[in-house]
Amino acid sequence: MNNDSVPFLDLVTPHVELEEELTAVFTQVCKTAYFIGGPMVQTFEKEFAEFCTSKFCIGLNSGTDAVRFALIAAGVRSGDVVITVPNTFIATVEGISQAGAIAAFVEINEDSYSLDPEKLKAYLTDECYVEPKTGKLISKRYERPVSAVVPVHLYGQVADMDPIMAIAQEHNLIVVEDACQAHGARYFSKKEDAWLTAGAIGDAAAFSFYPGKNLGAMGEGGAVTTNNPAIDKMVRMLRDHGQVKKYIHDIEGYNGRLDALQAGVLSVKLKHLPEWTKQRRACARYYEEKLSGMKNVICFRQQEWSEAVYHLFIVRVPNREKVQQILNRENISTGLHYPIPLHLQKAYETLHYREGDFPVTEKTSGEILSLPMFPGLTEEQMNRVVAALDKAVNG
Repeated sequence: MNNDSVPFLDLVTPHVELEEELTAVFTQVCKTAYFIGGPMVQTFEKEFAEFCTSKFCIGLNSGTDAVRFALIAAGVRSGDVVITVPNTFIATVEGISQAGAIAAFVEINEDSYSLDPEKLKAYLTDECYVEPKTGKLISKRYERPVSAVVPVHLYGQVADMDPIMAIAQEHNLIVVEDACQAHGARYFSKKEDAWLTAGAIGDAAAFSFYPGKNLGAMGEGGAVTTNNPAIDKMVRMLRDHGQVKKYIHDIEGYNGRLDALQAGVLSVKLKHLPEWTKQRRACARYYEEKLSGMKNVICFRQQEWSEAVYHLFIVRVPNREKVQQILNRENISTGLHYPIPLHLQKAYETLHYREGDFPVTEKTSGEILSLPMFPGLTEEQMNRVVAALDKAVNG
């Protein structure tokens, strides 16, 4: 056995390489005493909006708040139903429920692992009805208005947004992208005949800058991007206790601001993100080449509409837990994203879903294994991963 470990994620090397630039950020914060808000936050917001090709970016303290604030600002009301998928991190649904809404799950597509447009259409047709007096779409399950859909750009690949946007527009639904794993991912829109960037497709989008993300802070962080000035204005108030200016509170808000130090760190890293993404894509191509045709392994494949950024690289294998244990014995770290779908989590048992409601999600959640993926991952390391995986599933 090779005693050199292959980490799942390397958060040390990039920070060592950027030590001088990152230290300069800390020094500037100390000298100016701009700890919250101020020029660093404003600069990062401008830079990240441009990166996402959106008009506005509002820096926040987490991706969870980004989902919540985006929904509230876009017009979701307490008691509304918001549609999303059951195979995502819990923060997606926390953002929905903490906005006062009720989460309704719709099945994923087995090839893309994102919201299935056909299942979305079927849900709105079969499990909802139009209230004659108001014309509102009502969920049969909850007898509450359906107001929004949150497609999740999982693993760094944008969901199939053309049909999702068309269905949403047909039913007058708000669309908030969960782009927390998709910094810089792009989607080819046949409708627009153009490549669109994650964060600039729906009414608004939520990003996370948790340290392990493709663009990660050195702590917590998040953002909302939007092209809508009204949403921009509302999110800015929501993040800062409902203030339009100091001590003038138009609404009751929250404390959801982004620290200046984290904004400065993110500005430094944003300059390097295109190169890091290039390295991730090269790693993904190498994995795909080596894993294609391997017996008992279903490899993640980029969809035709997608330029993925490979936040994660997943495979599907039989006896997943056993395979993970074998790789661990070979000093190869892996991850599970996500082993228990949200509709089966105790936290959401009050939604009254049960096993069998989402068979694609349930099947894939028991098979998906996340392999090491980070900028700087070497061919030697990937060869070790591939060899160990082959041994684990076919040995």
